[in-house]
Amino acid sequence: MANNEAKTNAQFEQVIGECRSLFEKKLHDYGASWRILRPQSLTDQLFIKAKRIRSLEIKKESLVDEGIRPEFIALINYGIVGLIQLDKGFSDTVDMSNDDAMALYDRYAHEALELMKRKNHDYDEAWRGMRVSSYTDFILTKIERIKEIENLEGGTLVSEGIDANYMDIINYAVFGVIKLSEW
Repeated sequence: MANNEAKTNAQFEQVIGECRSLFEKKLHDYGASWRILRPQSLTDQLFIKAKRIRSLEIKKESLVDEGIRPEFIALINYGIVGLIQLDKGFSDTVDMSNDDAMALYDRYAHEALELMKRKNHDYDEAWRGMRVSSYTDFILTKIERIKEIENLEGGTLVSEGIDANYMDIINYAVFGVIKLSEW
């Protein structure tokens, strides 16, 4: 493994560790309240977060005391929630213990890491030469694709599914957090 790939893997794991810690704290405070989110509502939540990042990138000013980095972290956590919801479906009540939610979080965070490793190897660390604003635009594109797949009720002809788009959102958001941390 190239030295840069090892660095990327360690940085990815560090970011996921930070996201996991926040997710666990929110589980303590709210439980798995996100279990009631239907797919379209979750997509809209991702959209809101990504649009706020883009707005802050363009305006260069925030009137709410949160910056771009926390929104990328939210995208990571909501992306993992999306994968859980795809697997389990939505519920009318909170039907999952915090321990079960954390086990699923860890499973999908690990799958995202493994996908990133494979893609990063094939793309030869190309993400390091990209601008953070490109991650934002790619995330917004993935969200638009998810909306279209939802509108088609999953009836795509040649496209990857919603899960692949969630994985890409998670990975681009992790890259955004890494890049913002390096500045």
